[in-house]
Amino acid sequence: MNADWVLPALVALPVLFAGLCLLLPSAMAVLGVCLAGAVLIAATACPVVVAVFYGAPITADGNWLRLDALSAYHLVVMMMVFVISAVFAVGYFREEILRGEFPLKLARRYGSLWFGSMAAMMLVLVSNNLGIMWVGVESTTILTAFLICIHTTPGSLEAMWKYLMMCSVGVAVAFTGILLAAASAGPAGMHSTDALLWTNMMASASKLDPVLIKAAFILIIVGYGTKAGLAPMHNWLPDAHSQAPAPVSAIFSGFLLNAALYCIMRILPVVEAATGNTGWARGIIVVFGLVSILVASVFILGQHDVKRMLAYHSVEHIGIISVGVGLGGLGAFAALFHVLNHSLCKSLSFCFAGRIGQVYGTHDMNRITAVLRTVPVWGTGLICGILALIGVAPFAIFMSEFIMLKSIIMAGRFWIAGIFLAGLGVVFIGALSHAISMAWKSAPDGDAASVRYSLMDALLVFVPLAILLVLGVWMPPQLSSAISRAAAVLGGSL
Repeated sequence: MNADWVLPALVALPVLFAGLCLLLPSAMAVLGVCLAGAVLIAATACPVVVAVFYGAPITADGNWLRLDALSAYHLVVMMMVFVISAVFAVGYFREEILRGEFPLKLARRYGSLWFGSMAAMMLVLVSNNLGIMWVGVESTTILTAFLICIHTTPGSLEAMWKYLMMCSVGVAVAFTGILLAAASAGPAGMHSTDALLWTNMMASASKLDPVLIKAAFILIIVGYGTKAGLAPMHNWLPDAHSQAPAPVSAIFSGFLLNAALYCIMRILPVVEAATGNTGWARGIIVVFGLVSILVASVFILGQHDVKRMLAYHSVEHIGIISVGVGLGGLGAFAALFHVLNHSLCKSLSFCFAGRIGQVYGTHDMNRITAVLRTVPVWGTGLICGILALIGVAPFAIFMSEFIMLKSIIMAGRFWIAGIFLAGLGVVFIGALSHAISMAWKSAPDGDAASVRYSLMDALLVFVPLAILLVLGVWMPPQLSSAISRAAAVLGGSL
């Protein structure tokens, strides 16, 4: 496939739609364009993704842009999350439009920032140059920060500044790591911008300076790990996820964290090859992953806000993915499968929680009760989403966690298995108790609210949940092949 125009178009299309949103005459028109634009961009990406999965990586602009199996797989996940967010936003913001809380000026700002964030994340995925990839990550920080405070409140402003300051510092640390990575290419005879091309670094990894590349990796995992929500650099995450509107929270948890973790995945095989495949870098990722699982498990127990609880689930699942990436082999396969499962389940869960929050007027789980009776469609979605997140069989997350545990035991890393199971066990108990309370605790007034549902509402709830159930018992061969090819890139394949 001739990618001279396709890869640049994937970045340019969201930018064009962002500009269009600033010219639209009504708030509902903005939401409609967000939906139509997300579907169009996803359709544009489909043939490119198929060409990569059934052929070879494609490049453009002098090899500065590149799409291989790993980035193509993440591109599929990203577009899935944005389409879900766009579909849900139509109904979610319609309620606010009717109440006069989402005027045209606010809608235009939302649409332009929403598409701008998509363009920045797209740039991260198609960049072969580590410097341009960093520009994409930094751009997501700036653009998504203002999405947090679309509705300006003291809480949202505090969350925005916390997010902006912590992630900006983190990304600056990652930039220092990238400079050290470029410096490590000196012995390999690479200079200038060639030293930042991932394909060049991977091809000459054995010639890189091992000391400099190790220092670079430590800075990169701390820097990008802050943006990914790895503990203990996760402090911004619960505030930002809980204060942002639900369609924005879906993007944050569904893919923004993955985009930052993707950058760590990119540098990992380079560092491993440069250090003689000793497992040094993989061991660091595993430790961060385990710490994230344990930290999240403790905080989930004491949560009262449903969106904050879901935010700590993000910390937990990013930790699970990190453990799998660090294990490599079958663990990497399980981690990438978990990326898909978590992104689908978490983006949906934030949508359900946001809609229920509108009905109840709060996100306090002590006041959100009898959801299966009061709001049966959204309530079923939220409770099933929580059950899926904690690994209840036969949902797909159970299967990806089971495969990961199998890979840990096969590697003889029993201490990792013990910590892994302990963390997941605490999360299971804590989240299940919250779910039972919201599902079965009697409503304070004993009366059911009058909530009307559209066909789209029902489809948004039950179709993705059905997909999660199917993936828990059967994996299509095409999906298995795509994940295997992406995992091969994590293992060092070009």
